[in-house]
Amino acid sequence: MNPRIKICGLRDPEMACFAARQGADAIGLVFHAPSPRAVDIETASRIVAALPPFVSTVGLFVDADPAFVEQVLARVALDILQFHGDESPGQCRRFGKPYLKAVRVKPGLDLLEYASRYADARGILVDAWVPGVPGGTGETFDWALLPQDLPLPLVLSGGLHAGNVAEAIRQIKPWAVDVSSGVESGKGIKDADKIAAFIKAARVAAD
Repeated sequence: MNPRIKICGLRDPEMACFAARQGADAIGLVFHAPSPRAVDIETASRIVAALPPFVSTVGLFVDADPAFVEQVLARVALDILQFHGDESPGQCRRFGKPYLKAVRVKPGLDLLEYASRYADARGILVDAWVPGVPGGTGETFDWALLPQDLPLPLVLSGGLHAGNVAEAIRQIKPWAVDVSSGVESGKGIKDADKIAAFIKAARVAAD
C-alpha cells in the first residue's frame, strides 16, 4: 500500500506548495497558539488558497473553544479537523466536518477501546506521549504498542524523519504518515531538503 503523506505545521504558502509539488497528500495547519508552528487565520487562508488541487488541508486544534474553531472554519477551507487534546467524541463531531483524533501512546493505553470511543473518526493519529506537550515533540514511541487490528485507519506520527520513515512504513503499514519536527531545521522552521527527502523515503518504502 502507498501510505498517504501529511506535512504538518506549515506556515507560509511557498513551503506548503513546495511540499505539495514534492508529493505530499495533505498539509497541516496548527491553530494552537502555544505551538512554535501556530498559524493565524489570515495566513492559513492564504496557504489554502495557494495549494494545487487534490491536496487535503487539515486543521489542528488542542482543546480549542468551539467559537474559535467556527471562526477558523468560516475563513479557512479545511477538509479535515485534527483534535490533539481531551476532546470528547461529541466535541469532535459537532462541527460537521470529517475529523482525526490524535492520541499520545504510552504503556497501559488501550488503543482498541480508545478507537471504539471515536468510531466515527476518519482515523486515529498516534503520537509519542511527552508530559505536558500535545504533539510535535520529535520523540518516537514503541511501535510494538500498536495493535494489529485497530478498527480505524492509522495515521503514524511521532519522531518520524527521512531516516526512519521507510522502516516505520514496512513495520506498521499505516494508512498515512505525519511529520512536522522531522522536516525542520529549527522549531517551526520547515526545511525544503528535509521535506523532499522524507517524501522520497516514504514513497520508496511503498514500492
